[in-house]
Amino acid sequence: MYDSLTGNVRRFAQQVAGEAGAKAPLSARLDAPEGPFLLLTYTFGTGDVPGSTRAFLDRHGPLLRGVVASGSYHWGVNFARAADVIAAEYGVPVVARINKGGTAADRAQVVAWLRDRPIEAPSSPSSSLPVARRHPWNPGSN
Repeated sequence: MYDSLTGNVRRFAQQVAGEAGAKAPLSARLDAPEGPFLLLTYTFGTGDVPGSTRAFLDRHGPLLRGVVASGSYHWGVNFARAADVIAAEYGVPVVARINKGGTAADRAQVVAWLRDRPIEAPSSPSSSLPVARRHPWNPGSN
């Protein structure tokens, strides 16, 4: 699943899917996930999670398994901060933080994560899914 404003994340998601031998990724703005998913999104403004991504996660967050976020290095400590915020709220790993449209190395990192950790549906209804945990983001001391 991806959410893209400028097309950078859409193109990155399509390239990752192609390299991973997966079907075309779905748009978080238009589609619903078919099961557990990796979310690729962007960072808005000075490090915010986009409203469209928030709305999508409000509906489908329990199926989230990992997050990739794009940003621009010129934002410094807020670079791709949406990944950190989403990961903290939903208890999932940050798979990658990419600059703008990402690089071949970024794609390889995400493809490797997908291959090492196949995204599968829970084996039974009693399996525990991540629960949305909304906490204010704290950057900590760097």
